Amino acid sequence: MPEKPTLDGLEQVWVARWEDEGVYRFDRSKPREQVYAIDTPPPTVSGSLHVGHVFSFTHTDIMARYQRMTGKAVFYPIGWDDNGLPTERRVQNVYGVRCDPSLPYDPDFVPPEKPGKREVSISRRNFVELCHRLTAIDEQAFEEVWRRVGLSVDWSLLYTTISDQSRAVSQRAFLRNLRRGEAYLAEAPTLWDVSFRTAVAQAELEDREWPGAFHRISFYGEKGPVWVETTRPELIPACVALVAHPDDERYQDLFGTSVLTPLFGVEVPVLAHRLAEPDKGTGIAMICTFGDVTDVTWWRELHLPTRPVIGWDGRLLPEPPEGVEEEPYKELAGKTVHSARERIVELLREAGDLGGEPRPVSRPVKFYERGDKPLEIVTTRQWYIRNGGRDAELRRLLLERGREPAWHPAHMRVRYDNWVEGLAGDWLISRQRFFGVPIPVWYALDDSGQPLHDKPIVPSEDVLPIDPSSDTPPGYTEDQRGVPGGFMADPDVMDTWATSSLTPQIAGRWGTDDDLFQRTYPADLRPQAHEIIRTWLFSTMVRSHYEFGTPPWSNVAISGWILDPDRKKMSKSKGNVVTPLDLLKQHGSDAVRYWAANGRYGVDTAFDVGQLKIGRRLAIKILNASRFVLGLAESDGQGSDRVTEPLDLSMLAALSDVVREAGEAFAAYDHTRALEAVERFFWAFCDDYLELVKARAYESGPAAASAHAALRQALDVLLRLFAPVLPFVTEEVWSWWRAGSVHQAAWPAVERGTGDPAVLTVASEVLRQVRKAKSEAKLSMRAEVSRLTVSGPEAGLVRQAQDDICAAGHVEEFVLEYGEALKVTAFLD
Repeated sequence: MPEKPTLDGLEQVWVARWEDEGVYRFDRSKPREQVYAIDTPPPTVSGSLHVGHVFSFTHTDIMARYQRMTGKAVFYPIGWDDNGLPTERRVQNVYGVRCDPSLPYDPDFVPPEKPGKREVSISRRNFVELCHRLTAIDEQAFEEVWRRVGLSVDWSLLYTTISDQSRAVSQRAFLRNLRRGEAYLAEAPTLWDVSFRTAVAQAELEDREWPGAFHRISFYGEKGPVWVETTRPELIPACVALVAHPDDERYQDLFGTSVLTPLFGVEVPVLAHRLAEPDKGTGIAMICTFGDVTDVTWWRELHLPTRPVIGWDGRLLPEPPEGVEEEPYKELAGKTVHSARERIVELLREAGDLGGEPRPVSRPVKFYERGDKPLEIVTTRQWYIRNGGRDAELRRLLLERGREPAWHPAHMRVRYDNWVEGLAGDWLISRQRFFGVPIPVWYALDDSGQPLHDKPIVPSEDVLPIDPSSDTPPGYTEDQRGVPGGFMADPDVMDTWATSSLTPQIAGRWGTDDDLFQRTYPADLRPQAHEIIRTWLFSTMVRSHYEFGTPPWSNVAISGWILDPDRKKMSKSKGNVVTPLDLLKQHGSDAVRYWAANGRYGVDTAFDVGQLKIGRRLAIKILNASRFVLGLAESDGQGSDRVTEPLDLSMLAALSDVVREAGEAFAAYDHTRALEAVERFFWAFCDDYLELVKARAYESGPAAASAHAALRQALDVLLRLFAPVLPFVTEEVWSWWRAGSVHQAAWPAVERGTGDPAVLTVASEVLRQVRKAKSEAKLSMRAEVSRLTVSGPEAGLVRQAQDDICAAGHVEEFVLEYGEALKVTAFLD
């Protein structure tokens, strides 16, 4: 035991020893019923960790540590989500490069030391190599933070979502979905990010307020102009119909007729549909292919043709769509959406087809959650997985699956239900990007070199993972790539969620280590944030439903957000994010974990430096109280039979109640209630019991031996109770007098004994009244009490602790009387 114990440096010491001694290694010899498996969220390493990550990951670690102490073999892996758009964007920014798949691989390529204003074009293979290089650097920084936080993960189980093993799992699951008809290829209108030039799934959307203007434009009808208000006049050449509500009296005579579009003179029908809004604008709207998702619904349900005008790059196509004359379309060709809008407004004004001036408006517009430009809708060929968006029976089954796990808190399941019930289409999983898991298919080319998309060529599972852009399909040779009669690779990669949806299978080595997988699947816990219920949680449920016919976990724990001191959500865009490493160094990891543990599942929690300070004070108190207890002379033997004094027995009985309460709270996934119970007892233990027993403990004889035994038993139990939340200080103190690790010790058992907790409660209250009297008299706590009178119905309890009260309060004369209510009177000289 050090002479001057300190919290400083504990993290470095114990992180290294835990790893060297394999304290948190998963024991795979245990049968499934003795395993507690966690489906740990793999953070995206292309970003940076913030205090919200520490908050939620600490919750998971607390549960892992508790379960380990109850005797479970805890399967607690860690992973990095390192593929997808965020990584590509970071590589572009850090190295100043841009991927051009048409370029050949350059084995000698070296990225610029400092990115220039113009990005350097490199081949796909060179680009992917840079992605791997940068994610390896980022992963080291992430690991440093997580080790310092004290996560009790088994680092030998580390995985990445772009590793060979992860790609094999992802491709295997996709091929099985394809074989069973759950995955399919379709050409359809697709939400499209023009900056990243990739398709976007429904779960990746967010609405943002966006400035625009309503333009009142005139179509030509048989009986005169038909005025339409639109925010997207640049889509007039894409117009295929006008639509109004079937009950709108203003347009009854127009239904079934046709009108001519302004500028282009294209004849389009006037139709009725229930989604038209009579109170919006003039009540009649353009149907364009495609301006928004409502256009897609109208186009599909009214069986309309397509006149696409916007390309993958967000510019108007160089050639007009079928049925549209080149004049005046050439005025718009090749322009951005914004420039095309400005030019067509000028043309409408010149033609007299613009009614008044545009009217400014702000409206919600769909964005890709990581994008900075509004999404467009283009027609593309994409891969989908059925998710109930177009199948009522499948939707019902997935809703039932959502009811099988226990949700913590229970009300969070409503978010799952709402998402499933509101799905508008199947899950789009293909992305037109580079750093991701390739779609593992090829297509045969016909004699004219056109791909036969309805007959994909697939590999066998034993050769996975594959990259169809460099690997050849069975029965073909490389020289047949891209030539008539040969083959071509599917050019796309999978959405990152298509791989992350398989984290239980990836961590459990599905397909390569069946013994491990059988011991860990389904997992016992999925911890995550509530904003990705629609993405990570739901997609994982879909994949497990298809492959195993079961939910992938038995418990779901949902963390809330971290708010800044003004109770606003922390986000990088708002500039109010707190990074964790400095906090961990300044306050200590146990203090940061203490703050996190005070936040319950499902509840938004404000970041509070004051809580960090309280947590550090608690850890310091554990050090000092432990040093006092262990510094007392110890008599022979430490059995519980040596605890004989009523006050000591009372304290141990109260502690037993805390053990029960904390265990019940942990079992209910309420770590905050567990911590509150233990902390409440600990401060009372230090402030009251230690003061009451201190004088006796410094003496010798049976009464002193009872105090020593009770103190050491209490310390033993308290260290184990605090260990899940404060792993560093508890391990440090444990090492002063116990063998092994406190984190491998058993969770304390409930041992009520013969004591009455009320003895300590009443004795503590009497001592508090004595202290209060001295404080009000502005006397030292060591000042003598010439006479102490205690009366009340608790007199019998007080008598059992009379000697300890007198010693702690420096009482010369003690008078005990029975009465109706507890009354304490201290006479001070």
